[in-house]
Amino acid sequence: MTSATIISVLVVYLIVLLGIGFWASRESGSLKGYYVAGKRLPAWVIAFSSNATGESAWLLLGLTGMGYAIGVHAFWVILGEVLGVACAWVWVARPFKEATDRFDSITVPDYLTARFNDTSHVFRWVSAVIVLSMVTAYTAAQLTASGKAFDSFLGTGYEVGVWIGLGIVLFYTTVGGFKAVAYSDFLQGILMLGCLLLLPVVGIRAAGGWGPMMDALAQADPALLRPMGSFGLGTAGIISALGSVAIGFAFLGSPQLLTRFMAARDQKQIIDGGLWAVLCVIGFDVGAILGGMSGRVLYPGLADQETILPQMGADLFPALFTGILLVVVLAAIMSTVDSLLILASSAVVRDVAQQALGIDRSERWLANVGKAVTVVIGVVGLYVALAEVRLIFSFVLFAWSGIACAFTPVVLCSLFWERTTRAGAVAGMIGGFVVTVAWVLFFKEGFYDLYEMIPGGIAGFACCIGVSLMTEPDPAVVAEMREVRKAIGPVF
Repeated sequence: MTSATIISVLVVYLIVLLGIGFWASRESGSLKGYYVAGKRLPAWVIAFSSNATGESAWLLLGLTGMGYAIGVHAFWVILGEVLGVACAWVWVARPFKEATDRFDSITVPDYLTARFNDTSHVFRWVSAVIVLSMVTAYTAAQLTASGKAFDSFLGTGYEVGVWIGLGIVLFYTTVGGFKAVAYSDFLQGILMLGCLLLLPVVGIRAAGGWGPMMDALAQADPALLRPMGSFGLGTAGIISALGSVAIGFAFLGSPQLLTRFMAARDQKQIIDGGLWAVLCVIGFDVGAILGGMSGRVLYPGLADQETILPQMGADLFPALFTGILLVVVLAAIMSTVDSLLILASSAVVRDVAQQALGIDRSERWLANVGKAVTVVIGVVGLYVALAEVRLIFSFVLFAWSGIACAFTPVVLCSLFWERTTRAGAVAGMIGGFVVTVAWVLFFKEGFYDLYEMIPGGIAGFACCIGVSLMTEPDPAVVAEMREVRKAIGPVF
């Protein structure tokens, strides 16, 4: 049953998002403004924005569900994500920011093209294929979550919920561009963090306190309190733990996250933002897992583990918080969808149309085309979501891995190994992506469900390094990257 309080909270939230879109619209008249907010974002915005984008609805529904289902074993995800976020900000962000500023890059393919002096634009074409295919799956999964959220909280029906979610995101994304995306993600990240800090406190208290909760979990299933869970210290347990840790690998090189570093005002924002980003991801993940564990005590035998957060919100909090909870779930969805749409739009307009095809039109005309492309990609995702492909979280992890394994090995090699060649980088992108997709389709079930990020990442590095060793780097390119490292100093 809908509540006037819940609807009021939702309306206020939507008004704020629309306001951010109008406020940010001044920056969206050029490609640099539309895709990287004119490179003027402060530390606190890029820190919360990057984490909110990286987590998505998987955090609020999926990770709480993992805490409910497997207990302490889910903490391996925290280890992976904290390591990934910390390494990205400490080691990757500063050299990447310096290099992209020198090359005047506004997309990751921009950077790769300049880094390897690629006059054939092969990086742009390969990147466009990878990004568009993965973003379609990722966006469809998030819109599916939107449909479920609106239907669960307000009874709108699944299809109507998908339409509402897409309409909101498309408005502030197309009007305000990346600046609107970043600042709305900051707001959404704050809401997500507040919810996940409060949820376990209330849940553990309702379960009788920390000690009684642990006792109840041990009685329900002792494996809930074991680091390796029900698998034990064997092959399956180790593979499961490694797969959870590997989730954090994507933070080192996924384009939708690297764009935040590119959009920072200066190097100081990178240095200041790192601590905020790490603290934020710790709060996100610990809160989600502990909330799920307390929910296991309060609601044993729940049919769908991923409904534990809405269940606790409805039963343990007043209507006002239930409305805020709906907003938080939508925030997790929107903070990812908006970034994906901007990423895919930049691949089509900046990398293919303007650079690869050489379409010579004004910045404002290209920015407007970018907005139109954003809408088209959103509608494609809508079509897939309305086809009722409801495997939300497997789709999310698959797309997350596909993008990460294509770009992360190449970006890391390009920044830290001057022997990397153009041919090696192209091979790494294609190899990482193809192996990730092939693993999911043909091999995963036969290898203890080993998470595709691991074989895909290994393949990306192997192809990049192997082919680079068989080819020669451009001396001018090597000299340029030495200047980058000299400018920023040591990062290790």
